[in-house]
Amino acid sequence: MSPTRTEPRRIRLPGFLVEDETGLGDLLKRATSVAGIRPCDSCQQRARALNRMLVFTGRTRRQP
Repeated sequence: MSPTRTEPRRIRLPGFLVEDETGLGDLLKRATSVAGIRPCDSCQQRARALNRMLVFTGRTRRQP
């Protein structure tokens, strides 16, 4: 059995694509709304669950 994951897996994308963190659920929600699909309550729950699993981040910022 695998241990439960508390932090989402992070995928770093180039800075010109993503400036802030964006969850997979939010990304899918945007794509479906552009296609004209309105989110329902179960869609909101699914988006939150996907956001807990995977997050797209921008560049890592160096601390001085």
